[in-house]
Amino acid sequence: MPSRVVGIFRYPVKGLSADPLQTVNVEPGQTLPLDRAWAIENGPGRFDPENPKHLPKINFLMLMRNERLAALKTQFDAEKNLLTICRAGKPVLRADLTTRSGHLIIEQFMAAYVADGLRGPPKVVCSPGHSFSDTAARRVHLINLASLREIERAANRAVDPLRFRPNVIIDDAEPWAEFAWVGREITIGSVKLQVHKRTDRCAATNVEPATGARDMDIPALLSRKWGHIYFGVYAEILTHGRLAIGDEVKAERGPSISA
Repeated sequence: MPSRVVGIFRYPVKGLSADPLQTVNVEPGQTLPLDRAWAIENGPGRFDPENPKHLPKINFLMLMRNERLAALKTQFDAEKNLLTICRAGKPVLRADLTTRSGHLIIEQFMAAYVADGLRGPPKVVCSPGHSFSDTAARRVHLINLASLREIERAANRAVDPLRFRPNVIIDDAEPWAEFAWVGREITIGSVKLQVHKRTDRCAATNVEPATGARDMDIPALLSRKWGHIYFGVYAEILTHGRLAIGDEVKAERGPSISA
């Protein structure tokens, strides 16, 4: 059975919850549209919207240190750039991400919600075309559900794939097949991608997305069971096209590069 796409996600605001997509148009050398297009600086920041550069995630609110963010569920209206944040199933704010007034609404909420984890007043930041990805290069993050099931067996519990903040989730591949794709091209539907590296996992994966509880140690489990802390791979989009749920995933023949 060929492997196929079973999930597509972007994260409009870095550190907040996923925006699920059925289909998305992609461009070479880019992230998914509006993936990490906004971030929330944790106190006085170094981000310059006039000269945007990649900064380490420690500069921003993030799950690794601000796990309470996981308990917030967001809804994103891409046509209006409208973000709705829900807590305990109820909307607590709606904000236009393109306006300063919208940013202030989010900043005021976060100042109270994650007060213990702040180094100063939070600030929503953005710059046209910039992505606040964890990697300096613009990549999409892919995970394999067959590999996740191996983690579940080792942990003897269910593990939500959204712990790993994927852009693309595939299924029906062999466990850990994605590691053999490093250094090779893959095709998803009609889109070609180059798989560049395995993904180092950090403490953000220890947070349960549904509750915000820090209830696992994923890096320690990976290290103990498999001798590394990798899960998922980063890939570069090479061609224009559309990704969609149900797309077949094919790996090109040829040698892979050791990850």
